[in-house]
Amino acid sequence: MRRVRDVVDVPARLLLLGGGHAHLSLLQRLRSEAPKGWQVTLVSPHPRQIYSGMLPGWVAGHYALADCAISLAGLCERAGIAFAQTAATALDLEHNEVPCADGERRRFDLVSIDTGPEPALFALPGATEHALPVRPIEGFIAGWPGIVRRWNERGDPFEVAVVGSGAAAVELAFAIRFRARREDAAGVRVSLVGRDAEPLVGTAGSVGRRVLRLLQARGMHWRGDSTAAQILPGSIRFERGAALPFDACLVATGAAAPHWPRAAGLATDDAGFIRVDRTLRSVSHPQVFAAGDVAAYADARPKSGVFAVRAGAALAGNILAACNGAALTEWRPQRRSLYLVSTGDCRAIASWGEWSASGRWVWTWKDWIDRRFVQRYRD
Repeated sequence: MRRVRDVVDVPARLLLLGGGHAHLSLLQRLRSEAPKGWQVTLVSPHPRQIYSGMLPGWVAGHYALADCAISLAGLCERAGIAFAQTAATALDLEHNEVPCADGERRRFDLVSIDTGPEPALFALPGATEHALPVRPIEGFIAGWPGIVRRWNERGDPFEVAVVGSGAAAVELAFAIRFRARREDAAGVRVSLVGRDAEPLVGTAGSVGRRVLRLLQARGMHWRGDSTAAQILPGSIRFERGAALPFDACLVATGAAAPHWPRAAGLATDDAGFIRVDRTLRSVSHPQVFAAGDVAAYADARPKSGVFAVRAGAALAGNILAACNGAALTEWRPQRRSLYLVSTGDCRAIASWGEWSASGRWVWTWKDWIDRRFVQRYRD
């Protein structure tokens, strides 16, 4: 394979869209392995990444926000590459340009996309107006303190509803309950709402049952087999059954694809996520790479930070290989992953295949893994 910069003007341009988990590995490697003859720019709407694995711990009060933050601007500075604080709004594959929210059109010879997903709110009217979505994370961080302030100002019962049945929703519900008890806000009551019969469908068979028992033991309400149809001011309307009143509603439902990859002509799956081969290269446009939740892998895997992190090393190696004209390497993600689900009170549940366990030791393990991950990308 010919080197890309042999067929374009020198210097060639490598554009990185998004500061997701997979791009962290690439930014780290660029510190010592910057490809010669290439200008590299990272485009991200925020100068930091808040590590999603520690977000429930911040909600519960176990971490300061700084404990969960990785400086993207700092990684770029140490790698000697440019950082543009803006967002991609489209992709022009005919001219190899990315129109951005700041009005600039940034050109590229290779582009790597790790912008993450968008919140899947299109099918839930009223979610953006009357609820607080967990994504984008920076928006959640800005809105969460207001909810805490409201329940501390009220003496009456304060109903919090969390919509979603995946790990993010489960961890968030437990974290909220712990935070309220720690602040002696006994009137705060937490409900978890999901369309499945039990939480965490798809993990080890016993994990959902563990979560259900724990919800019951802590006086929390699980409303399963319930598909939210609309978020109204102060209540959730369902496809069937009575509405659920709330004083605060948080939405942690699944991931949706941004509109612009499909609009640009990139090959996508039915949901709009960018289809890549086992080298993490677009199956339709060889100048495009993608990883993380925005990508649809050749070996289908769940939308999870676990796989985004694991894809990072493979993406970094193949981006550098493409810049240097070397052969690309196939990445085959593991079939099973370890999931560690925090339960708010410095305890957590671990699952691997059909095995699961819980306790303080699992939280200690998770805390060590999470802190170590963040520290890896600090100077």
